[in-house]
Amino acid sequence: MKTLVTGLLLFCLSPLLRSQTNRVEINGRTNINTFKCTNQSFTNSGSQYSLGGTHLPNVILKVEDFDCRNRMMTSDFKKTLNSDRFPNLSIKFIQFNKALYNKYDAVVEVKMMAVTKKYSVEFTSQNSSLVGYKRLKFSDFNITAPKRMGGAVYVKDDLDLVFTLAMED
Repeated sequence: MKTLVTGLLLFCLSPLLRSQTNRVEINGRTNINTFKCTNQSFTNSGSQYSLGGTHLPNVILKVEDFDCRNRMMTSDFKKTLNSDRFPNLSIKFIQFNKALYNKYDAVVEVKMMAVTKKYSVEFTSQNSSLVGYKRLKFSDFNITAPKRMGGAVYVKDDLDLVFTLAMED
């Protein structure tokens, strides 16, 4: 009986366990450690994206919604991106094509602060989501990577932008 109840409970909860989320991560490195700042609070027409038509996502991210899991790091991240003057970071999909079985090629336009750059990004289909990765640089956006303690601790110029977008089946 206990096994039957446990099985029913897992069956009922499985849609929640597999819930799809949209997320953008900015991963970086210092000369001492790594950091990950995540934003799961997108504004768009819906929470799932369908990239099969002409209406491609334009993801608007509020800089204030990024969380680096460390209060000081989150504060420094928002200050570096000048969140008071530039409250949003946007990622606009310009082109999206299926390349192979579970691979897709996209052209995205990233606007951070007052600078807009276009990048080619490869996405992979994983568990009803599309996951894409692109290496950027602070300097691409005319941003000086932050330093602490008189330059003894510094953030490296390279950033990894990771997209996870929930897809409709």
